[in-house]
Amino acid sequence: MSELELSRVSVEVRGRPLLREVSLRLERGDLVALVGPNGAGKTSLLRAALGLLPLAAGSVRLDGAELATLSARERAARVSWLPQQAETREPLSVLEVVRAARYRFRESRKESLFAAESALSRVGISALVHARITELSGGERQRVRVAALLAQEARLALLDEPANHLDPAQQLDAYRLFRELWATGLGILLVTHDVNLLSAVGDVSRMRVVGLARGEKKFESTLDAGDLPAKLGELFGVEFASVDHAGRRLLVPQIIPTGVSAA
Repeated sequence: MSELELSRVSVEVRGRPLLREVSLRLERGDLVALVGPNGAGKTSLLRAALGLLPLAAGSVRLDGAELATLSARERAARVSWLPQQAETREPLSVLEVVRAARYRFRESRKESLFAAESALSRVGISALVHARITELSGGERQRVRVAALLAQEARLALLDEPANHLDPAQQLDAYRLFRELWATGLGILLVTHDVNLLSAVGDVSRMRVVGLARGEKKFESTLDAGDLPAKLGELFGVEFASVDHAGRRLLVPQIIPTGVSAA
């Protein structure tokens, strides 16, 4: 069983607290959505889990081992990362970018090329295989990063707003792909501002939702919980309504006209 465990993790940058004693566990086959307002500490939590931010307190463990004791290859075999924004300044080809995600494998060039091309095919961008990453649109670059994540073949995945830069159709395609990966047993921890997209992934009763605000964990629930709209409302400071659409529950923030009480 592959697992990631954050225990009472605190992070500070130049004396400013980003996370305060946050605990979270992710195992293979889990899907955990991390939600919260901007500045809540969501990206900081992912970066701390990857060892990219030093801890002020607490611990991060992968498969029971302290994160700091694992080599880069050992970490890459266990957990992959899709950042919200990743600058690519070198004019590398799309194929080269995706092949680079295979660095943890000791394999022939032929094998890495085949794996990279297969990953590009799965996200529907085989036509871009020879394009330069610097010449692509934001949405195209994001899909290349998803292909790289697939090529890495880690057992856990940390996704920071994976639908970023994608149009609505591409967002649904991405989440349907995550459904396929989740079905294979991949453990997924993702940051999202739209919990409604999660229903495209699968069984909402199996999905956990963790709310963060001001660097603190405010709640942990399931996506189908009856009190989730109220918890989200308190987290974001806006009322949420639960709406049934084609047998699927949608959580919709309410627009209250100026001068009208929400009570």
